[in-house]
Amino acid sequence: MVGRAVVVGAGISGLAVGRALLAAGWEVELRERAHGLPEAGTALGMWPEALAALDALGVGDRVRHAGAVQHGAAFLRPDGTEIAAVRTPAPAVLLSRPALHRFLWEGKLEDAVRWGDPLEDLAELTGPDMSDADLVVGADGIHSRLRSVVAGQEVRPRELRVTAFRGTVPGPVETTCETWGPGRLFGVTPQESGMANWFAAVRDDLLDECSGLPDDELLSTLFGDWHPGVRDVVALAGSVGIDRRRIFDLPPLRSWHRGRVVILGDAAHAMAPNIGRGACEAIIDAVVLAEALSVSATVEAGLRVFDRRRRRAAQRVVRASRLLSRVSTARRLPETRRRALRVVAGLVSSSLRREGERSGHP
Repeated sequence: MVGRAVVVGAGISGLAVGRALLAAGWEVELRERAHGLPEAGTALGMWPEALAALDALGVGDRVRHAGAVQHGAAFLRPDGTEIAAVRTPAPAVLLSRPALHRFLWEGKLEDAVRWGDPLEDLAELTGPDMSDADLVVGADGIHSRLRSVVAGQEVRPRELRVTAFRGTVPGPVETTCETWGPGRLFGVTPQESGMANWFAAVRDDLLDECSGLPDDELLSTLFGDWHPGVRDVVALAGSVGIDRRRIFDLPPLRSWHRGRVVILGDAAHAMAPNIGRGACEAIIDAVVLAEALSVSATVEAGLRVFDRRRRRAAQRVVRASRLLSRVSTARRLPETRRRALRVVAGLVSSSLRREGERSGHP
């Protein structure tokens, strides 16, 4: 099945599905409210299964060449001692968001994206005649407007009562580590071009106790007495820029499609960032959708195949990410947190190993 597709959104999921559909023979148009590719952004982890999907999109080698390869991560206490570690022979690659956007856009989609063109009226694409589109893809993020078309009602994101801070600082780091303390965590990862990527998550009730402080002073108050790997990054963070945002995820949906409309990426399964799988799942969605349409006689049949292959798998990752968000920022029961982390580390290692085997990394 091929035809004409309109993709609403040109973020990672939109660019990936646009590229996948083009390769499958579709005519594709992407509509994006932003006026161009992002110029700033922190690192995204591409796990082995996502790297295999990027290979299918023709950009896997570029991602591997540009990104920072990682074989594991350490989870630490505030004094720097290790709680648990994830080790796997199948590598992941860390790459900045702007670089990933650029790789997905270049070479295929330069003439397909209509920048600065938001969808103002849903009926324009979802009315009885659906314009002249055979397929409408909602890649419009956690606050998706097309999700209501699929779900039949407004589905609101769920608050996780956690606020995330993130940014980059100059100076390379070799390994990924995440440090857990009462009600908060701090992570540092490599990023391309000799930069270090950092992120923090803080429970809202702990933030309330520090209300009124500028973000740089807030980070110093919460993390300034932790081990040097955190303390040194915090000292630089305020001078470079701090991104702050509340964290939400989505409740499980019964379907990701209705008629010839389908949603994917954050529009379908927005998740907490704690497992680092959001962008990965969106890229996998894109490749699976194009494959499902290619083996189906109609769009509707292809969307049923896609939903069957992806919806429950992605929702399991949402649940795991939500659980890890709660455990990692708990203010009490430190031994319970440590035991839970060891279990999560084992599960993640097993998942990465299975993905590596499927991707050709025994």
